[in-house]
Amino acid sequence: MGYRIGEAAAAIGVQTHVLRHWEDVGVLVPARTATGQRIYDDESITRARIIRRCQHAGLSLAQIRALAPSTTGERVAIINEQRAAIQNTIAQLRRTDEFLGHVTRCRHPLVDQCPECSDFAHHG
Repeated sequence: MGYRIGEAAAAIGVQTHVLRHWEDVGVLVPARTATGQRIYDDESITRARIIRRCQHAGLSLAQIRALAPSTTGERVAIINEQRAAIQNTIAQLRRTDEFLGHVTRCRHPLVDQCPECSDFAHHG
């Protein structure tokens, strides 16, 4: 069974222009009818959902496009690079959360008078 672009977009939870863009950049290329209409099969729908998940994980469309034809080693390298970036973001958010917790308890009248506030400002 095939889905037309509007049906596919609704099933995936995106706008139709997103599917057209993904086709333009080569991450999702649907089959075409004899009259040129896009038809998305179940495999295309699954692939589109994976594309969305990869985007939510911070992968760019170029990285996602590179995953499909890549070797296992190349795929692992792309994924490990993104995982490292995610871990870095998590660490930054934890430091920021700790700092904000400190700010709620800080009794110094000026930020530069507090060693912890000054340290965070200089080093994050």
